[in-house]
Amino acid sequence: MGTDNKSCVGEFILLGLSSDYDTQVFLFLLFLTTYLVTVLGNFLIVLLIRLDSRLHTPMYFFLINLSLVDVSYATSIVPQLLAHLLVEHKVIPYVSCAVQLFFSLSLGGIEFVLLAVMAYDRYVAVCDPLRYSVIMHGGLCTRLAITSWVSGSINSLMHTTITFQLPMCTDKFIDHTSCEILAVVRLASVDTSSNEVAIMVSSIVLLMTSLCLVLLSYIKIISTILKIQSILGRKKAFQTCASHLTVVVLCYGMAIFTYIQPHSSPSVLQEKLISLFYAISMPMLNPMIYSFRNKEVKGACEKLLGQLSGLTSKLAS
Repeated sequence: MGTDNKSCVGEFILLGLSSDYDTQVFLFLLFLTTYLVTVLGNFLIVLLIRLDSRLHTPMYFFLINLSLVDVSYATSIVPQLLAHLLVEHKVIPYVSCAVQLFFSLSLGGIEFVLLAVMAYDRYVAVCDPLRYSVIMHGGLCTRLAITSWVSGSINSLMHTTITFQLPMCTDKFIDHTSCEILAVVRLASVDTSSNEVAIMVSSIVLLMTSLCLVLLSYIKIISTILKIQSILGRKKAFQTCASHLTVVVLCYGMAIFTYIQPHSSPSVLQEKLISLFYAISMPMLNPMIYSFRNKEVKGACEKLLGQLSGLTSKLAS
């Protein structure tokens, strides 16, 4: 991924969202606050799951993985974005751009596969609850998590390698807030139609395959829920999937809108806003969605706060 004889560029300049100083200061404060909430929220989720034995189940094991992915994804984008909001020349070295692209693509792909794995977990929990602990045993959960991380990383490595083999001699200005793949590909001084096809094919394989698995899981889940006679039973069964389903709709919806059809992709401004949504909003929203809509997580949080309150009272006395 280093600079070779195909590239004449040693560094890139990111154009960002705005060149107005006051606007950049406002965005810096907004993004910094959001990033801190993201880090604290996701690490709180991880801490609660680790400390409360009631949450030592496959669903929360996958939720830990999702939180780690979210924090890592935000960290691959936001610190560099914050630094650039405070300087006039938003320079990023060639190698750093390649590394950022690799990690952002990798973590994004991992999240999509992980959401499909979590959908399968919910399918087993709702459709075959008596055998849930037997099917979703520790070994299978570990293998599914590893598959998510490996598949996303391999997909990202392929795209990063192909993208940074393109000759980039005529332009070093990336009209984006980060080294996003479509924005980098546009810098090439040759026809990039093959790269666009590769992006589309990869998106279909990674996104659509995992999305199909999610849809199949939820078709089975909804079919099973509708067969439940008790209204209370239906509500309880649906509540076990509501948080995951909310995250699925947000993540897959944005990704399909952005990447499936590169030739008819949204405007550059839309691309920037969607990228920021993934890097800043989604990692912050995920822990909120899973905590506000999940009685078990809220119960673990109340338990932890009670323990901290009791400890504080003892220390004060």
